[in-house]
Amino acid sequence: MRTAMGVWRWRHNPLRRPTDLIEAWVACAALICVLVVAPAIGWISGLRVDSTLQQAVHQQRQERYLVPAVVVRPAATAPAGAVADPAAQRQVPHRTPIVATWTAPDGSVHQGTVPAAEEPPRAGERFRVWTDTEGRLVGRPLDPSTAAVHAGVAGLAAALGTALLVETVRRIVVRRLMHRRYIRLDRAWAAVGPDWGRAGAGS
Repeated sequence: MRTAMGVWRWRHNPLRRPTDLIEAWVACAALICVLVVAPAIGWISGLRVDSTLQQAVHQQRQERYLVPAVVVRPAATAPAGAVADPAAQRQVPHRTPIVATWTAPDGSVHQGTVPAAEEPPRAGERFRVWTDTEGRLVGRPLDPSTAAVHAGVAGLAAALGTALLVETVRRIVVRRLMHRRYIRLDRAWAAVGPDWGRAGAGS
Protein backbone atom coordinates (compact mmCIF):
# COMPACT_ATOMS: atom_id res chain seq x y z
CA MET A 1 0.00 0.00 0.00
CA ARG A 2 2.92 2.38 0.52
CA THR A 3 3.58 2.49 -3.22
CA ALA A 4 -0.01 3.41 -4.11
CA MET A 5 0.33 7.17 -3.74
CA GLY A 6 3.81 7.32 -5.21
CA VAL A 7 2.85 5.41 -8.33
CA TRP A 8 -0.40 7.33 -8.66
CA ARG A 9 1.36 10.72 -8.60
CA TRP A 10 3.53 10.03 -11.63
CA ARG A 11 0.91 8.22 -13.70
CA HIS A 12 1.20 10.98 -16.38
CA ASN A 13 5.01 10.91 -16.38
CA PRO A 14 6.41 10.30 -19.89
CA LEU A 15 8.60 7.55 -18.42
CA ARG A 16 5.55 5.72 -17.16
CA ARG A 17 5.25 2.17 -18.39
CA PRO A 18 1.88 0.44 -19.03
CA THR A 19 2.51 -1.83 -16.07
CA ASP A 20 2.99 1.22 -13.84
CA LEU A 21 -0.55 2.37 -14.57
CA ILE A 22 -1.91 -1.11 -13.90
CA GLU A 23 -0.03 -1.21 -10.61
CA ALA A 24 -1.45 2.19 -9.65
CA TRP A 25 -5.03 1.09 -10.29
CA VAL A 26 -4.47 -2.19 -8.46
CA ALA A 27 -3.04 -0.31 -5.46
CA CYS A 28 -5.99 2.11 -5.39
CA ALA A 29 -8.52 -0.70 -5.70
CA ALA A 30 -6.80 -2.61 -2.90
CA LEU A 31 -6.78 0.50 -0.70
CA ILE A 32 -10.51 1.02 -1.24
CA CYS A 33 -11.19 -2.63 -0.44
CA VAL A 34 -9.18 -2.47 2.78
CA LEU A 35 -10.76 0.80 3.95
CA VAL A 36 -14.34 0.23 2.78
CA VAL A 37 -15.11 -3.32 1.67
CA ALA A 38 -13.32 -5.17 4.48
CA PRO A 39 -15.04 -3.20 7.30
CA ALA A 40 -18.39 -3.66 5.54
CA ILE A 41 -17.88 -7.40 5.32
CA GLY A 42 -16.82 -7.50 8.98
CA TRP A 43 -19.88 -5.49 10.01
CA ILE A 44 -22.30 -7.69 8.04
CA SER A 45 -20.64 -10.88 9.29
CA GLY A 46 -20.80 -9.65 12.89
CA LEU A 47 -24.50 -8.81 12.56
CA ARG A 48 -25.31 -12.22 11.11
CA VAL A 49 -23.33 -14.07 13.77
CA ASP A 50 -24.93 -11.95 16.49
CA SER A 51 -28.39 -12.69 15.11
CA THR A 52 -27.68 -16.42 15.08
CA LEU A 53 -26.20 -16.41 18.59
CA GLN A 54 -29.02 -14.30 20.02
CA GLN A 55 -31.51 -16.80 18.60
CA ALA A 56 -29.51 -19.56 20.30
CA VAL A 57 -29.62 -17.57 23.56
CA HIS A 58 -33.37 -17.19 23.32
CA GLN A 59 -33.83 -20.89 22.50
CA GLN A 60 -31.60 -22.02 25.35
CA ARG A 61 -33.44 -19.80 27.81
CA GLN A 62 -36.69 -21.41 26.68
CA GLU A 63 -35.35 -24.97 26.96
CA ARG A 64 -33.06 -24.85 30.03
CA TYR A 65 -34.19 -24.50 33.63
CA LEU A 66 -32.43 -23.87 36.92
CA VAL A 67 -33.86 -26.45 39.36
CA PRO A 68 -33.02 -27.23 43.00
CA ALA A 69 -30.92 -30.29 43.78
CA VAL A 70 -30.00 -32.05 47.04
CA VAL A 71 -26.64 -33.64 47.89
CA VAL A 72 -26.99 -37.36 48.60
CA ARG A 73 -23.36 -38.37 49.11
CA PRO A 74 -19.89 -37.70 47.72
CA ALA A 75 -18.98 -39.69 44.64
CA ALA A 76 -15.43 -41.02 44.49
CA THR A 77 -15.74 -41.70 40.77
CA ALA A 78 -18.45 -40.95 38.31
CA PRO A 79 -20.55 -44.01 37.37
CA ALA A 80 -20.31 -45.26 33.81
CA GLY A 81 -23.94 -44.39 33.06
CA ALA A 82 -23.94 -40.93 34.63
CA VAL A 83 -25.94 -38.37 32.72
CA ALA A 84 -23.95 -35.16 32.37
CA ASP A 85 -23.37 -32.52 29.77
CA PRO A 86 -19.67 -31.88 29.02
CA ALA A 87 -20.46 -28.18 28.75
CA ALA A 88 -21.77 -28.22 32.33
CA GLN A 89 -18.64 -30.01 33.53
CA ARG A 90 -16.33 -27.50 31.83
CA GLN A 91 -17.91 -24.65 33.76
CA VAL A 92 -16.79 -26.11 37.10
CA PRO A 93 -13.75 -28.26 36.23
CA HIS A 94 -12.26 -28.50 39.75
CA ARG A 95 -15.34 -29.32 41.84
CA THR A 96 -15.70 -32.59 43.74
CA PRO A 97 -18.19 -34.95 42.07
CA ILE A 98 -21.23 -35.78 44.20
CA VAL A 99 -24.38 -37.82 43.84
CA ALA A 100 -27.43 -35.57 43.92
CA THR A 101 -31.14 -35.74 43.24
CA TRP A 102 -33.30 -33.14 41.53
CA THR A 103 -36.81 -32.75 40.21
CA ALA A 104 -37.21 -31.89 36.52
CA PRO A 105 -39.66 -29.25 35.29
CA ASP A 106 -41.93 -32.06 34.09
CA GLY A 107 -42.11 -33.43 37.68
CA SER A 108 -39.84 -36.45 37.22
CA VAL A 109 -37.19 -37.16 39.87
CA HIS A 110 -33.60 -37.78 38.78
CA GLN A 111 -30.38 -38.81 40.45
CA GLY A 112 -26.89 -38.50 39.03
CA THR A 113 -23.33 -37.37 39.53
CA VAL A 114 -22.71 -33.63 39.32
CA PRO A 115 -19.93 -31.27 40.45
CA ALA A 116 -20.35 -30.03 44.02
CA ALA A 117 -21.61 -26.48 44.46
CA GLU A 118 -19.45 -25.99 47.57
CA GLU A 119 -16.33 -27.59 49.07
CA PRO A 120 -16.52 -29.85 50.96
CA PRO A 121 -20.00 -31.11 50.01
CA ARG A 122 -22.27 -32.29 52.83
CA ALA A 123 -25.27 -34.59 52.54
CA GLY A 124 -28.55 -32.73 52.56
CA GLU A 125 -27.17 -29.47 51.22
CA ARG A 126 -29.20 -27.80 48.49
CA PHE A 127 -27.92 -26.19 45.35
CA ARG A 128 -29.19 -25.63 41.84
CA VAL A 129 -28.41 -27.26 38.51
CA TRP A 130 -29.34 -26.52 34.92
CA THR A 131 -31.52 -29.15 33.24
CA ASP A 132 -33.72 -29.47 30.17
CA THR A 133 -37.45 -30.11 30.34
CA GLU A 134 -36.93 -33.84 30.94
CA GLY A 135 -34.36 -33.36 33.70
CA ARG A 136 -31.17 -34.06 31.76
CA LEU A 137 -28.20 -32.00 32.95
CA VAL A 138 -27.20 -29.24 30.53
CA GLY A 139 -24.82 -26.32 30.53
CA ARG A 140 -25.65 -22.78 31.58
CA PRO A 141 -27.51 -20.87 28.84
CA LEU A 142 -25.39 -18.57 26.74
CA ASP A 143 -25.40 -15.01 28.03
CA PRO A 144 -26.53 -12.26 25.56
CA SER A 145 -23.47 -10.13 26.30
CA THR A 146 -21.16 -13.11 25.72
CA ALA A 147 -22.92 -13.79 22.43
CA ALA A 148 -22.38 -10.16 21.42
CA VAL A 149 -18.67 -10.42 22.21
CA HIS A 150 -18.37 -13.59 20.12
CA ALA A 151 -20.16 -11.84 17.25
CA GLY A 152 -17.80 -8.88 17.48
CA VAL A 153 -14.78 -11.16 17.37
CA ALA A 154 -16.23 -12.98 14.37
CA GLY A 155 -16.83 -9.69 12.57
CA LEU A 156 -13.31 -8.47 13.31
CA ALA A 157 -11.86 -11.76 12.06
CA ALA A 158 -13.90 -11.48 8.85
CA ALA A 159 -12.67 -7.91 8.26
CA LEU A 160 -9.03 -8.80 8.91
CA GLY A 161 -9.31 -11.90 6.74
CA THR A 162 -10.73 -9.87 3.87
CA ALA A 163 -8.01 -7.24 4.20
CA LEU A 164 -5.33 -9.94 4.27
CA LEU A 165 -6.80 -11.57 1.17
CA VAL A 166 -6.86 -8.24 -0.68
CA GLU A 167 -3.25 -7.49 0.24
CA THR A 168 -2.19 -10.98 -0.82
CA VAL A 169 -3.84 -10.58 -4.22
CA ARG A 170 -2.24 -7.15 -4.64
CA ARG A 171 1.21 -8.52 -3.89
CA ILE A 172 0.72 -11.37 -6.37
CA VAL A 173 -0.36 -8.96 -9.10
CA VAL A 174 2.57 -6.61 -8.41
CA ARG A 175 4.99 -9.51 -8.47
CA ARG A 176 3.69 -10.67 -11.84
CA LEU A 177 3.94 -7.11 -13.18
CA MET A 178 7.54 -6.87 -12.01
CA HIS A 179 8.27 -10.21 -13.63
CA ARG A 180 6.89 -8.89 -16.93
CA ARG A 181 9.06 -5.78 -16.61
CA TYR A 182 12.17 -7.86 -16.13
CA ILE A 183 11.29 -9.97 -19.17
CA ARG A 184 10.85 -6.88 -21.33
CA LEU A 185 14.08 -5.40 -20.01
CA ASP A 186 15.96 -8.59 -20.81
CA ARG A 187 14.54 -8.61 -24.34
CA ALA A 188 15.44 -4.95 -24.89
CA TRP A 189 18.95 -5.53 -23.56
CA ALA A 190 19.38 -8.58 -25.75
CA ALA A 191 18.34 -6.54 -28.78
CA VAL A 192 20.73 -3.66 -28.15
CA GLY A 193 23.47 -5.52 -26.33
CA PRO A 194 25.63 -6.66 -29.30
CA ASP A 195 25.95 -3.08 -30.60
CA TRP A 196 26.37 -1.41 -27.21
CA GLY A 197 29.29 1.09 -27.27
CA ARG A 198 30.18 0.65 -30.96
CA ALA A 199 30.91 3.75 -32.99
CA GLY A 200 28.06 4.57 -35.32
CA ALA A 201 25.69 2.11 -33.60
CA GLY A 202 23.59 4.92 -32.19
CA SER A 203 24.70 4.30 -28.60
